[in-house]
Amino acid sequence: QAQFVESGGGSVQPGESLRLSCTASKFTINHYSITWFRQAPEKEREGVLCISNRNSSTYYLDSVKGRFTVFRDEAVGTVYLRMNILKPEDTAVYYCGSTFHAGCPVAAEFDDGYWGQGTQVTVSS
Repeated sequence: QAQFVESGGGSVQPGESLRLSCTASKFTINHYSITWFRQAPEKEREGVLCISNRNSSTYYLDSVKGRFTVFRDEAVGTVYLRMNILKPEDTAVYYCGSTFHAGCPVAAEFDDGYWGQGTQVTVSS
């Protein structure tokens, strides 16, 4: 079974940046789309960004456009979520995973995917 591991979370102040990493085992991460979603306490899961196997990005949230980017380092088999100008409302556990399609999934397909254990991002002053 595929396994995903997220890292890079932490506590930052508003306006600062973080870079989350997503690695995988038991399959080649470069062959599939990789999706990031987040879940804040007492809130529903929400998709954030996805990168297709051809490295095109799909945004699920308008609120992160212009601040978050996703990119893939094929040499090391890692997908990154770069988060700039962080806001308190970005506070959540961030998860990466895949539905094992080449293209990015719609939100309704997230339940069909495999996901990591998440990494906590806290933005507060």
